Amino acid sequence: MATAEQIKSLIRSFLSSDEERFYTIALQVAAHEAQQGHGALAHEIREIIDKARQVRRDSTLKFPNELKGLVISEKPSDRIASLIIPSILQRRVERIIHEYRQMHKLKMHGLMPRRKIMLVGPPGTGKTFTSKVLAHELRLLLYTIQVDRLVTKFMGETSAKLRQIFDLIQQSIGVYLFDEFDAIGGERSLGNDVGEMRRVLNSYLQFIEQDTSDSLIIAATNSPKLLDRALFRRFDDVLYYSLPQEEERKHLMLNILGSFKAPKFSWSPVLIESKGLSHSEISQACRDAIKQAILDDKDIVNSMLLIQMLKEKQSARSESKS
Repeated sequence: MATAEQIKSLIRSFLSSDEERFYTIALQVAAHEAQQGHGALAHEIREIIDKARQVRRDSTLKFPNELKGLVISEKPSDRIASLIIPSILQRRVERIIHEYRQMHKLKMHGLMPRRKIMLVGPPGTGKTFTSKVLAHELRLLLYTIQVDRLVTKFMGETSAKLRQIFDLIQQSIGVYLFDEFDAIGGERSLGNDVGEMRRVLNSYLQFIEQDTSDSLIIAATNSPKLLDRALFRRFDDVLYYSLPQEEERKHLMLNILGSFKAPKFSWSPVLIESKGLSHSEISQACRDAIKQAILDDKDIVNSMLLIQMLKEKQSARSESKS
């Protein structure tokens, strides 16, 4: 049975409405029962908790009509093991997950986990994928705010919608991704700025500073130089992404090709051809190669086929720059 200390902790967390701490202690009880040889009971406790969490997530968020089409929800299945980024960046993502999972310990000492995160880097380098990984690992839904659609030409309307979004963030725990954030986060001193956008940015700065929810707020941008400097002070952590280096490119291709990789595979020309491409472009080239192999009634992808697909991505990248 649960220890006396665990029972008291369960009661305290319930009376203080600390839902996440309640779940954590209940899982500790399940682990304790498993150690005592009560596997069926431990499994039943975990099932009850998982079902309660899922019902809570599915029922709490109802979009106002004004926000339909602006906020897209999904339940990602991407695990952190599939996130191919430099080890130092990987550790920082893992720290965000660890702090969030143990937030009750931090709160007991008057501290908060990292919840407000800015992701900076070129397109296709893993910013959105990181948001999906965080949502999956924390068992939260991912809500993507279409920032470019949030901005309207009507005076005051954008700030009003922004307030509604932060009300949702407070009401329903989740991972909230503001994609292409520079659309509202532009430097206030820029000469081509207009009064309305300054008000929108000031509203965002105020809302994020006042936010005390348990949701993760993520802002992703491809253009950090366009952002107002005041924004960086409002975030608990800023993660910088870059194009994958050779070892990361190889690891990424191995992950995606899986059993389709030919036994004899010439890595050297593949790694040369993939240089300068983003994670997203390399991933798509691998999937294109797999599809081509399947259509050709083959069950392997050799280096020549993958190089062909990588060349197409390099060509498309060159054309987009011209």
